[in-house]
Amino acid sequence: MPAKKVISKQNIVEDALKIVRKEGMEGLNMRSVAKECNCSTQPIYLSFTGIEELKSAVAERIVEIYRKYVNGELASGKYPPYKATGMGYIRFAKEEPQLFKYLFMSRHGASTVDGHHGFNDEVFKIMGQIGIPQGKANELHAHMWVWVHGIATMYATGYLAWDWDTVSNMLTDAFMGIKQRLGI
Repeated sequence: MPAKKVISKQNIVEDALKIVRKEGMEGLNMRSVAKECNCSTQPIYLSFTGIEELKSAVAERIVEIYRKYVNGELASGKYPPYKATGMGYIRFAKEEPQLFKYLFMSRHGASTVDGHHGFNDEVFKIMGQIGIPQGKANELHAHMWVWVHGIATMYATGYLAWDWDTVSNMLTDAFMGIKQRLGI
């Protein structure tokens, strides 16, 4: 008689996510997940063929969480769409540093999120927001990416603890200054 699944795949992923939030993806292995799930490794192997499949499921869950941050900022209406995306990215880094490090500070995470935070999506937001041609929008976004990613990285690594208004003002100042420099 085959073994019976007692723990759902979703519960395993959520427990694995707890480990990643504490220790990063490096802390994730079948034994650590079994310990978090309070079971042996057998129920985990009934749901996942191995650690790579489990890590892939956790990575997908991390992308979902990241999207909620960005979509939350967009839905708030507090910022124009392009800025809201950057603010969501920074908030994600501030509140979920280990998840941010995996997605945006590791080569493994970058391949997971490529289709979810594409360069072209942001360029099109700029083009729509301020009505500039794609070449100038590409250049503007490349400059802004350094600011947004830099601030987010400083939050994720614990280097920075600015209040939210300061972050917002810094992004606005950078955006306006770069626009002026590019003659937009």
